[in-house]
Amino acid sequence: MYIIGGTASKTVAEDLSKSLDATLARTIIKRFPDNELYVCISDDISGEDVIIVQTTYPDPNIVELFLLQDAVKEAGAKRITVVIPYFGYGRQDKKFKNGESISAKAIAKLISLNADEVITVDPHKEHILDFFSIPASSCSAVPELAKYMKKKNIDLVLAPDKGALNLAKQASSIINCDFDYMEKNRINDKTIEIKPKNLDVHNKNVTIIDDIISTGGTMAKSIDELKKQGANKIFVECTHGLFAGEAIKHLYSAGCSGIISTDTIKSEYSKVKIAPSISQWIESKQV
Repeated sequence: MYIIGGTASKTVAEDLSKSLDATLARTIIKRFPDNELYVCISDDISGEDVIIVQTTYPDPNIVELFLLQDAVKEAGAKRITVVIPYFGYGRQDKKFKNGESISAKAIAKLISLNADEVITVDPHKEHILDFFSIPASSCSAVPELAKYMKKKNIDLVLAPDKGALNLAKQASSIINCDFDYMEKNRINDKTIEIKPKNLDVHNKNVTIIDDIISTGGTMAKSIDELKKQGANKIFVECTHGLFAGEAIKHLYSAGCSGIISTDTIKSEYSKVKIAPSISQWIESKQV
């Protein structure tokens, strides 16, 4: 078995090759002066099972994945599995008005052309896996995030909304603490209150968990409200840390005690490695 890491996911590919005891293939990936991409697989992978690891964010990494898939196919690989740590465009999963592209579906169709299987991590909506025309599945980063947060003496895991409640429930079972979700209550035309649905946060260490943090607006508002309600330390954690614009500034300004994400998208906040989750999932499928 060979592992091929795209430039967006080199660390994940390296970690995965060690945990699966697979060879990390040598590649040449470079840009021409006109910014077009050149991809070459240096090792002989003919007749081999190959796992390509590449996050499809931002846009140039999508083109890189397509070229890596084509290079592996042309090199005569027996089977191609594409591991997508973060599936970019996954949030545009349906039409909101006529004339729109269903971006998740469009990208999934193209990835399916030169692959036998796809594995991704904590997709925003699970049904986007149905957009692939080949077997597609997802694994979860929550166990690894929860193991990290267990060291922080967490009293309560919160979901930012009811949609993420399962993430909070799963994390709380590992940390061994309570869980709840934030609920919006409209007081009047100008006032919206955000607070935990059932539990008191006074003097508690809280972590808010979600699959993606993009602009951080919802998280910042939640932190601010929890501070007003007397919470002690407040951490935010996510699988995919996009941290667009001034997201980090907003989170810390609101009173955040720490920001934790995985390395599906590499940043200084990538405190948790995603490779263990992926390797465990792959090994479970091989049993």
